[in-house]
Amino acid sequence: MHRFLLHDGVIQPSAERSVSPGQTGFMNGWGVFSTLRVARGVLFAFERHWARMRKDAELMRVPFPADPEMFRRDLIRLVEANQAWESTLRVAVVRNRGGMFEGEGIERDSSTIAFTAPSNQWGEGVHLTVEPQARHSACRFTGAKITSWSHNLTWLDRAKEAGFDEVILLNERGEVAECTSANIFLEKDGVMATPPLSAGCLPGVTRELLLGDAKPAGCAVVERPLTLDEIFTADAVYVTSTTRDLLPVLSVQHRPLSRSGSLGDSFKKSFIAYVDAYVTSRV
Repeated sequence: MHRFLLHDGVIQPSAERSVSPGQTGFMNGWGVFSTLRVARGVLFAFERHWARMRKDAELMRVPFPADPEMFRRDLIRLVEANQAWESTLRVAVVRNRGGMFEGEGIERDSSTIAFTAPSNQWGEGVHLTVEPQARHSACRFTGAKITSWSHNLTWLDRAKEAGFDEVILLNERGEVAECTSANIFLEKDGVMATPPLSAGCLPGVTRELLLGDAKPAGCAVVERPLTLDEIFTADAVYVTSTTRDLLPVLSVQHRPLSRSGSLGDSFKKSFIAYVDAYVTSRV
């Protein structure tokens, strides 16, 4: 990460110790987070990230800041302090009270922590492996972006040790849900498809935009259940996220995938144009 972070409205050196083990959310992963793109100093799609975090915080009973504009300004101060005009920003709101091991002297019901880091360079595409029974689509908390993330990190760490870049997570029905930090789209016969939220995937902001405001004119895109067999027989497969845009999948479990689809470039160009228009309107 960069030199400075944001902690409850205060910009401070990243190495400075300011978190107590008695803050319940840090010890138990009781919080919500989001990852934003910073482009030309602008927080891209901030309103969508804010809305999703607030919704997830309500579900998880995490006290959440009331003023989105103050929240945004604090994040911009962090960007300015780090001069992180083109970067990735991670922000979390964690609960500080509750449970058996709440510490003494905790003054706030929740804390906000944010930091910036250089944007990843993903290359021309990714190689995936598969994890069965990794999402329980019927769980009330499925689809919430929460700081209890160790299972995703474990799957990803194991995948990288085996030479893969990411993991396709299947739900209890064997359907494709998502990756550990990305949504999935496949192209078949001129139609782009992605799993519905009922499959157990997170409602990614990039996913949402490609289904709506950033969708190329005249291109068909649908939400429907996807199987692993369809991944292998698709004309093209892509992962999407805040830091990846629309990135081709090159192989799954060492099996090369087709890249004969024609929609990927259109979707990527349309998304980049949407980002540019959003940022330009706010510079």
